[in-house]
Amino acid sequence: MAKGKKTKKALTQEEWLEQALVPKEEWPYRVPGNWCWTTVDKIATVVTGKTPSKKCSEYYGDKLPFFKPADLDAGRHVVKASEYLSDKGKEIVKIIPAQSIAVCCIGTIGKSGFLEIEGTTNQQINSVIPQFNSLYQYYFINTEFFINQLWGKASATTISIVNKSKMESCYVPLAPFAEQQRIVDCIENLFAKLDKAKEKAQAVVYSFEQRKSSILHKAFTGELTKQWRKSRGMGMDSWERVSLSDVCKVNPKKIETKDLPDDLEVSFFPMSALSEVYGEITNPQTKPLKEVKTGFTNFSEGDVVFAKITPCMENGKSAVIGRLVNDIGYGTTEFYVLRCSGKLYNRYLYHLVRDKHFRDEAKSVMTGAVGQQRVPKSFLEKYPLYLPSMPEQEEICRVLDEMFAKERKVKNFSENVIKQIDVIKKSILARAFRGELGTNDPAEGSAVGILKKGWEGSE
Repeated sequence: MAKGKKTKKALTQEEWLEQALVPKEEWPYRVPGNWCWTTVDKIATVVTGKTPSKKCSEYYGDKLPFFKPADLDAGRHVVKASEYLSDKGKEIVKIIPAQSIAVCCIGTIGKSGFLEIEGTTNQQINSVIPQFNSLYQYYFINTEFFINQLWGKASATTISIVNKSKMESCYVPLAPFAEQQRIVDCIENLFAKLDKAKEKAQAVVYSFEQRKSSILHKAFTGELTKQWRKSRGMGMDSWERVSLSDVCKVNPKKIETKDLPDDLEVSFFPMSALSEVYGEITNPQTKPLKEVKTGFTNFSEGDVVFAKITPCMENGKSAVIGRLVNDIGYGTTEFYVLRCSGKLYNRYLYHLVRDKHFRDEAKSVMTGAVGQQRVPKSFLEKYPLYLPSMPEQEEICRVLDEMFAKERKVKNFSENVIKQIDVIKKSILARAFRGELGTNDPAEGSAVGILKKGWEGSE
């Protein structure tokens, strides 16, 4: 492609087209014959954002939306900003018109949002101000092809960044005007149907914890096994009020290891080994005893481990310890080890500490510096239990395990639906900008005419 240094106004139409058109031998992929390839700077203006000094409070107010990367999560409909500038602040920034596309150029490169209102952005965002069909360009910017171009042009020291000129040099497939609108209409029609399906699947996922909490409430108040007790001639008087320390040791003494060889292989579980989703050890490790016998928490088969530090505790990192290498296990000191007596079934305790209600209570008493807060040991020891008999605890856990297994299947299915919808959307976008949606009319004028209009508009 020619790289002449003349300004647009100094170029002839032929020179302008020579610069604007990507030669066929450089096309990334084939497009319909009445399409062409060009670059971002030939069909749009790119503006890098700016952050007014925080030292000057008078720059900030409630007049002009000041968009940041997090605001772009709204995607196709960006109508709110996390911060606003004052009239004075407006004077020192570039105003980005509505119908522009804000694209992250630092860190989360390629994340984009369609600005439905006028505003401005911080320096982490390059705004693309289209000369024509804004939504056509927005949807293309969301393709994997375009995002991969950005990453391919990114430079990095401590964080990846794409500057204005590199974004301007990205290739764009250009369709005739009428075809651009048909492509937009087709994409939005298909996406609307997919979004409805996605909303239903997300509702199932979001309600999982709510349903789970409701089931656990019934379990710990006796409602879940009401018929079970009735069939055995039992009542709620079979339940006993106790503190957790009455039926469970919190952080029992470590096993004696002085007579054991240092090279004995034992199980080792760092915090990362425990899945907050499944509530079990999913990535066990093995280490020689000498490496872990001091400075780590010791536990045995059947113990319940409960993460005491934020955010692991809030996320539900707890598990019942299963089989251990040589019957010995060690793990992070951020676990509390809970060892049940003969009155408390370990899976009943496991369900209790995994309950969001329990975790919310634990969170309310956490102590320590922000980011390093922990649940006090005394909270666990004094925690009040309304405890059924051991046979009823076992029945409760049997019912809970069955119900949660079914719930998890539904949740996993819904999560897979969401993933598949995202894959389908990417496929639709890829096909759209290859001219494969069946909307192109070969008889329509060439997209080169759009570039000619761009040249004429500069005169």
